[in-house]
Amino acid sequence: MISQDVIVVGGGPAGMMAAVMAARNGRAVLLLEKNEKLGKKLYITGKGRCNFTNACDTQSLLEAVVTNRRFLYGAFYGFDSDAVRAFFTELKMPSKGERGGRVFPVSDHASDVIRALANELSRLKVKVSLHTRVKTLLLSETGERVIGVRTAGGETFTAENVILALGGNSYPSTGSDGETARLLKELPLSLMTPEPSLVPFTVKETGELPLLQGLSLRNIGFRVLVNGKLRYEDFGELLFTHFGLSGPVVLSASCHLREADYAKDVEVLIDLKPALTEDKLDQRILRDFSENRNRQFKSALGALMPKSLIPVILSRLQSDPKKQVNAVTKEERRQLVRLLKEFSFTVTGNRGFEEAIITRGGVDVKEVDPSTMAVKRLGGLYLCGEMLDTDAVTGGYNLQIAWATGALAGRNV
Repeated sequence: MISQDVIVVGGGPAGMMAAVMAARNGRAVLLLEKNEKLGKKLYITGKGRCNFTNACDTQSLLEAVVTNRRFLYGAFYGFDSDAVRAFFTELKMPSKGERGGRVFPVSDHASDVIRALANELSRLKVKVSLHTRVKTLLLSETGERVIGVRTAGGETFTAENVILALGGNSYPSTGSDGETARLLKELPLSLMTPEPSLVPFTVKETGELPLLQGLSLRNIGFRVLVNGKLRYEDFGELLFTHFGLSGPVVLSASCHLREADYAKDVEVLIDLKPALTEDKLDQRILRDFSENRNRQFKSALGALMPKSLIPVILSRLQSDPKKQVNAVTKEERRQLVRLLKEFSFTVTGNRGFEEAIITRGGVDVKEVDPSTMAVKRLGGLYLCGEMLDTDAVTGGYNLQIAWATGALAGRNV
């Protein structure tokens, strides 16, 4: 039996941050990670570049949170995005801001984020045990306090405090395989059903996808209607895939849908020309048609939209692509305007945990003290990161949750 001041279970962003902060407070820390390396999921974050926070003010950070925003007030104000950037600058990892406030390492390498944290753990003499899966939590005789952990290999580690940073269920190949429910099922804690979030949509219009696959649309308007009522509205970038829709606006929209919503009538409306009213767009089309009056319908649309979109638009209009532009009727032109302003898709579901960036659900935040991350009904136990029932839109906000809650837990053990 080996005793420590603090045991941190989980070597992802929240766990590494918690271990660093606890060690900086002079605590003897043991970090247990089941994978072969620390920060495995971080390596693929932001397509390998790691968008690790967002350079907006704290109130804007909170407004980006979709689930349980109020719970994060203390964590965000105690360790905001400026503090996160300063922390990594101190660890000799400079950062840069990009469009939408997204913050990346100057090197564009996610590995630099992990290396900076690993070096700091080493400097602080945090003991790191890889390939170590925790099987059970050890409780005091009264059952009122967590006093350590037992690993799948049979080792027992005791500690004054245990910090759990187990992650969620998304990208299970990186180790996020739902350990929260397994480890906490015997404890008197309320768990919310985990659901995939920041996840692409599947759509009904599969016949059009081979033509659209790979097409990226920037600066489009985007609305999601559930049973005819507006659920989410955004402006930004969308990507067509072989199964449906992805890209930043889609991922952020998925945060606003629950799993039960996908059984309802979910419709996506894409505004391909959000800067133009219908009348202005009609005038623009008239001008294009006037300049191409002797060309075919399909050849006169190149200035209005990407080439791969033209056959899909014409198919939906049920118009002959070889028709002469001067034969296009006023009603056909009006239908084209409406289609460009409300290019619709029917959402049938999402791509699940295999492709979800984060997990919504986990431990009910009512079980946790928001000022310390300590579990209220069980002494010696702290929770942080994705295992808490919080989530935010895309743009670096979810990693901000990990850093902020991890720092808060580490400082308070």
